[in-house]
Amino acid sequence: MHRVALISTGGTIEKTYDELRGVLENRVSVLDVMLGSLELRGVHITRVALMNKDSLEMTPEDHQLIAERVRALYDSQDAIVIVHGTDRLAETGEVIAAVPPPIPVILTGAMRPYELRSTDALQNLTEALLAAQLVAPGVYLAMHNQVLAFPGVVKDRAQGTFVKRA
Repeated sequence: MHRVALISTGGTIEKTYDELRGVLENRVSVLDVMLGSLELRGVHITRVALMNKDSLEMTPEDHQLIAERVRALYDSQDAIVIVHGTDRLAETGEVIAAVPPPIPVILTGAMRPYELRSTDALQNLTEALLAAQLVAPGVYLAMHNQVLAFPGVVKDRAQGTFVKRA
């Protein structure tokens, strides 16, 4: 059984629609619904609800808090997946990668919320959970059919994805 901690921090992947106010926001996590739709044989998920923030609102202290929580899980998990907003995901990845982990740490997110009909959320979560079982120890981004190793991962806003800085 592969033990994977799934840390939720918020971001677009978890945004829900408030029909009274007409806005998408981070209020409740949809990760359990997403996980319930996946076939997860051989994987034991430990859910860690750390925060529920739009990453544009994250501070350097938030990035440190995420890194500290990740480090606290090394001894009890085989891998860690972090669901994170894409705007500040690279910053968190760099903070974690500054002290190379002894297990795979995978960051993922979405450009479009799970609740939308055209979403990349479920694909990205699936890719991150698979990557967590296959890659060597280190810090990675998994989404949009690619796995990129930190350091040097950046968001390419023009393409709507992440790339490895040359």
